[in-house]
Amino acid sequence: MITDIDNLAVPELAAYASLTETQLRNRLDPEMGIFIAESPNVIKAALKAGCEPLSLLTERRHLEGTAKEVIELLGDGIPIFTGDRDTLAQLTGYELTRGVLCAMRRPQPKTTSEVCSGKRRIAVIDSVVNATNTGAIFRAAAALGIEAVLLSPSCSDPLNRRCVRVSMGTVFQVPWAYLDDVKQLRQMGFTSVAMALRDDALPIDDLRLKAPERIAIVLGNEGDGLSQQTIDSCDLVAMIPMQNGVDSLNVAAAAAVAFWEMRIR
Repeated sequence: MITDIDNLAVPELAAYASLTETQLRNRLDPEMGIFIAESPNVIKAALKAGCEPLSLLTERRHLEGTAKEVIELLGDGIPIFTGDRDTLAQLTGYELTRGVLCAMRRPQPKTTSEVCSGKRRIAVIDSVVNATNTGAIFRAAAALGIEAVLLSPSCSDPLNRRCVRVSMGTVFQVPWAYLDDVKQLRQMGFTSVAMALRDDALPIDDLRLKAPERIAIVLGNEGDGLSQQTIDSCDLVAMIPMQNGVDSLNVAAAAAVAFWEMRIR
């Protein structure tokens, strides 16, 4: 059913308008939570991964355009809300990317054992709080052969709206879970490689970083990098040699370089 929006206070629109990311996770559906997928391609990736849609919000002009295929995939029974560009921007507080948003039920969380079973290359991101960086790391992981991503509990939520959009929907392709302690990596059979600026760090193209059968590439946050405790818990330390006085790369750019250099050969 398509409903034309003429009242911004409609309760069914709370997911798009008045709730924070934390409230989306906890208030609308305490058992599982809600997330927002933005843009047709991202919504289609989420649907393909089995995510359950709850409602759709789209600009009126996209009903017979970019939103049409998404609406067909949703099938019957999913509420569709529509309005003009200005109304929706007033509702959400931002202009919609490609004019389409979908509220979806969060999938059941996976365990570290589930996502790492049989994997040879994984990424671990520790305290990366910028959703754009997290999304870019997922996109690089999908593109460069990383088979799973583990996150510390303090990382930005992979299902944050911006993270999902920046990842181009790859958060639904690359399995992920939360990791409490880097020491668990050794117990799961991984050689852990900490990406850190240290004098004794191996250059990223060192052959010793390509020898292990199962590798976990550990990346730290945007400001401080990895803690000394985390580095000490890893098996190896690596760095990307810099030139022209540049001290480091953005964590997402560094991740892409590391993923490529330590890819499965």
